[in-house]
Amino acid sequence: MPASRDVLLLANLGTPSAPTAEAVSRYLGEFLADPRVVQLPRLFWLPLLRLVVLPLRSRRVAHNYAEIWMDGGSPLEVHTRRLAAAVQPLMPGVHVEHVMRYGEPALTRRLRELRAAGARVLVLPVYPQYSTTTTASVADVIGRELPAARMLEDYHVDPGWVDAVAGSIRRHWDQHGRGQRLLFSFHGIPQRLVDKGDPYERQCHASAEAVAAALGLADGEWQLTFQSRFGGGKWLSPATDATVRALPAEGIRRIDVVCPGFSADCLETLEEISMQNAEFFREAGGETLSYIPCLNDDPAHARAIADLAQREFAAWA
Repeated sequence: MPASRDVLLLANLGTPSAPTAEAVSRYLGEFLADPRVVQLPRLFWLPLLRLVVLPLRSRRVAHNYAEIWMDGGSPLEVHTRRLAAAVQPLMPGVHVEHVMRYGEPALTRRLRELRAAGARVLVLPVYPQYSTTTTASVADVIGRELPAARMLEDYHVDPGWVDAVAGSIRRHWDQHGRGQRLLFSFHGIPQRLVDKGDPYERQCHASAEAVAAALGLADGEWQLTFQSRFGGGKWLSPATDATVRALPAEGIRRIDVVCPGFSADCLETLEEISMQNAEFFREAGGETLSYIPCLNDDPAHARAIADLAQREFAAWA
């Protein structure tokens, strides 16, 4: 790679390399050991993680991954790789690739290689909303490995991204019909982090409101929820699973769920929402939970990401 070449790294969270207990344990061991992810005293948490959490969770989580595994690998890795490939033709003169904060291809190793090559690097975490649990962890790695790199912190109300999400919802409705209510389900975080200043909750609300406005939805036609609770304490609410269980009692029989905090489909969307929560909804008396896929490598998504990156590179001059 020429020393002067610009590089765009699309950074996603990460994934196991295989749907096996061993691979899941390795991945979760790296992910959950990050103090940004689980903010508990290390002397307490790390032994608990290694001796209790990983042995108990790895086999069950591996089974869940096996339910959604694709021919090319984990959905998150496949879709993020495809997104990078879709962005590449839109970024002449820039090398585009994908990396993972945890697992492979590893962000840490790639930054070291690019530092040695003398490349100018823009890291774009494909997390539309900023959180100390995700985006800040990417920034930690950049600070250690390549402080000269630039990072885009969020794009939660970027017009191109909002239009891409709204367009994907319209296409889904055109193809599958429209439910009585649209749920925007975002990954949850502990309430204490928001109380300390994490902007994630506020940005999730801003994202949902922007997409709802682009769709012309009235207040009663949509709502925001939070999924994927892990551990104790108070988490952001309302919870997605509790909400889908409660809606049939309100006369809501058909709902659509979109997850605009996720750029690529993954375990939390394909298994937790499309399978688990769909079952919760039916058990509570609902008829259909229709999951609206993530943007993945949709052309409008690729264009939005490319536009964001081009603006960042232009501002870098």
